[in-house]
Amino acid sequence: MPGIAEMLKQLRPTFLNRRRTEALPRAYLFNYRRLWGLAVLILAVVALLPLLIITIINYRVTERSIESEAYLRTANLVANTHRTISYFLAQRRAALDFIIHDNHRDDLQDPGRLAMLLHNLNQSFGEGFVDLGIIGADGQQRAYVGPYALKHVDYKDQPWFHHVQTEGDYISDVFLGFRQVPHLVIAIKQDCPDGGCYVLRASLGIGPFAELLSGIELSGRGDAFMVNAQGVLQSPSRYHGDVLQPMNLPVPQASVHTEVMAHTTEGGESLLIGYRFIENTPFILMIVKKKEDLLSHWYKTRVRLRIFLALSVSAIVAVILGMVSFIVGRVHLADEKRLATLHQMEYANKMATIGRMAASVAHEINNPLAIVGEKAGLIKDLFTFKAAYSEDPKLVGLIDNIITAVQRAGRITKRLLTFARNLEAKIERVNLPETIQEVLSFVERDAQHRNIQIDTRIGPGLEALCLDRGKLQQVILNIVNNAFAAMGQSGQLKIEAAPTGSAGFRLSICDNGPGIAPEDLSRIFEPFYSTKKSQGGTGLGLAITYSLIQEMGGKIRVESRLGEGTCFVMDLPLNSETTCPKASPCASS
Repeated sequence: MPGIAEMLKQLRPTFLNRRRTEALPRAYLFNYRRLWGLAVLILAVVALLPLLIITIINYRVTERSIESEAYLRTANLVANTHRTISYFLAQRRAALDFIIHDNHRDDLQDPGRLAMLLHNLNQSFGEGFVDLGIIGADGQQRAYVGPYALKHVDYKDQPWFHHVQTEGDYISDVFLGFRQVPHLVIAIKQDCPDGGCYVLRASLGIGPFAELLSGIELSGRGDAFMVNAQGVLQSPSRYHGDVLQPMNLPVPQASVHTEVMAHTTEGGESLLIGYRFIENTPFILMIVKKKEDLLSHWYKTRVRLRIFLALSVSAIVAVILGMVSFIVGRVHLADEKRLATLHQMEYANKMATIGRMAASVAHEINNPLAIVGEKAGLIKDLFTFKAAYSEDPKLVGLIDNIITAVQRAGRITKRLLTFARNLEAKIERVNLPETIQEVLSFVERDAQHRNIQIDTRIGPGLEALCLDRGKLQQVILNIVNNAFAAMGQSGQLKIEAAPTGSAGFRLSICDNGPGIAPEDLSRIFEPFYSTKKSQGGTGLGLAITYSLIQEMGGKIRVESRLGEGTCFVMDLPLNSETTCPKASPCASS
C-alpha cells in the first residue's frame, strides 16, 4: 500500500520528525507533539466513536432481523408441510376406520369385497395404497389383496401387531418387512361381540411422501425429508442419504411445536434445521437449508457496508489528520518565527555589543600603538646618527619588526572599527571585493589552521554597489563558517560573484565537503532544524541567513550532492541610485 503510506506521510506534520533543540528546551509555548496527538485523539474519538457504535448496533440489529426472518420462513414452511403430511395420513387412517366399521368381518374376508375396497381407496386417494389384509386375533392373515403372496402370513411376532392389539390403531415407520420393499403400515383393530377381534391392515408405499416433499419450493439449496426417532431416513433426501439409511445430522429433541435450530457440520458448513414431530406417528419432518445461501444477499450487503465504513473512517481520519496538522503546524510555525525573531534580536544585540566593544578596544589599542610606533620610528632615526647602531643589522631588524607589528595591529584595529560601523543597518555604496576580503580576514587564521584553500573570483563592475554592508557581511560569514564546519580539516572554498544585469548580481559560495543528504536539503532553512545538534548546533544560522537575504530583497538556494560538496547561490538586487549615498566613510576603508 505505498500510495496510502505516502498519503499518511504527507498528513504527518514535519515537526514530528525533528527533535526539539537542546539550546532552547523551554522556549516553545507548547509541547507540539503532545498537542498534535491529543487533538487527533480527541477529534477521532468524538467523530468515530458514535459512528462506530451506531454502525455496530445497526449491523447487529439488521443481521438478527434477517436471521430471524430466515428462521420464521423456515418455521412457517415446516408448519405448512407438517399440516399437509398429517392430513395425508389422517385421511387414510379415517378411510380405513370407516371401512372396518362399515363392513362385517365376513364381508371383509371376502377377496372380491376386499379387492373392490382397495380399488375404491386408490380411486379416491390416488395410487397410495399397495394392499389390504384382514388379520385374526392369532396374528394369521385371513384375507389379502395385493401384488404379493402374503396370505396366511403369521404376524403374531411383529412389533406393530402387538402395538395395535394394545392401542387399537397403529401407523408404522418405514420398513422392508416380508416383501423387502420400503413401505409403511396403517392398522386398525376392530373388537367382535363374541370377545374376539380382527385387524384391518393397509400398506402404503413411500412414493407419495417423496413426491409431496420434493414438490416443496425450498430456497438456500434446501432439503425436505422425514426420519424416525432413531435418525433413520423415512423418505429420500437430496444431501443426507437414501431411505432407511441413517442421516448425518443430529436427531432433534422431542417437541410438540415447530422448532428451528442452527447446526454446523464437521466440515464447517452452517445449516438451518426446521423440524416438527408428526403426532400419532413415528415420523419427524425435517427441512434443512444452507445458511450461507439463505443469507447470501445479506453477506454481499455486509461486505459493501464494511467497505463503506472503512472508506468513511479513512476519510474522517484523513480530514482529522489534515486539519489538526494544518492548525497545529501553523501555530508551531508562528511559534518558531517568534523564537527566530527573538533569537535574531538577541543576535543583533550581541553583535551590536561586540561592535561597541570592538570599537572601544580599537580606540584603546590605537593610542598605545601610535605611541609605540612613534617611539620606534624615533629610535630608528636616532640609529642613523650613530654608525655603531646604524651598521648593526640585528638592531635595525628588531626596530623594523616592531614597526611592522605596530602597522599590522593598526590594520586589525581598523578592521574592527569597520566591522563595528557596518553592524548598523543602512544602505550604502559597497565595494564587493573589499567587503568579501574583510569577511575573509576574520577567518584567515582558521583557514590556515584547517588547511583550507580559499579561491575568490569577483567579476568586474561590482566595485560600487548599493547594499546593506552589515547584512551582506553577516550572510557571507554565516555561510563561510558553515562551509568550514562541513569540510573539517583540509578542503577548498570557492567564492564567485558576477553581475546578472542592471538589476542585480549573483554571489555563490561553494565547498567540497561531504554534501547534504536529500532528505535534509529541503529543510536546511527551517528554524531550529540542524543536523549538528549533538555538536551544539541550534539550527538558526541558515534560518537567519535566509531572513537577511529576504530583507535585502534577494533569493537564496542551495545545490548539493553527497560526497561532492555544497553550493549556496544568492541572487541579490541593487538598490536605486537615489537611495545610495554619494560617498561613504566606509567605502575607502
